Amino acid sequence: MTSNALTLSGALRQPEMEGNNQFLTFMLDGETFAIGILAIKEIIEYGSLTTVPLMPVFVRGVINLRGAVVPVIDLSARFGRGVTSVNRRSCIVIVEIEGEEGSHDVGVVVDAVNEVLDIDAAQIEPPPSFGAGIRSEFIRGMGKIDGQFVIILDVNRVLSVEEMSQVAQLGESAPAALPAGA
Repeated sequence: MTSNALTLSGALRQPEMEGNNQFLTFMLDGETFAIGILAIKEIIEYGSLTTVPLMPVFVRGVINLRGAVVPVIDLSARFGRGVTSVNRRSCIVIVEIEGEEGSHDVGVVVDAVNEVLDIDAAQIEPPPSFGAGIRSEFIRGMGKIDGQFVIILDVNRVLSVEEMSQVAQLGESAPAALPAGA
């Protein structure tokens, strides 16, 4: 799995939802979410995070992954739902995303990893325009599995390095503006 993720081009990394597609499913705040398996590099135990000052609340910190610094994002906080409570099943899913400057590894904190599922394209509905509890542009589709819906995330939008950098820059400029207005 890892070697395939490293050698595929960005265009192929995210399946086009034709035929059978494999997705890693995981839990977050009691809901089931999924990410295309080709974007997943590995799953590691939660731990050894180094916090970084002045980062947005959704940036939990960074980890050292075989000599590379990898940011770790709290998906629950990214969705505006509050910080994830770490438990014994919590883990970090390492995802490869495409940005303007090439591919980047990003870790995401999840409550628990479930399984890898094949979801046929006929069982994937378009993203809802409202009511999903997260920004609609973060959703690639809604997969139907045994009468239940699974939210299939668009990792390149959820974990957009450019957007997260803009949020971080806003966070850095806000404290500088406070003393001037005080």
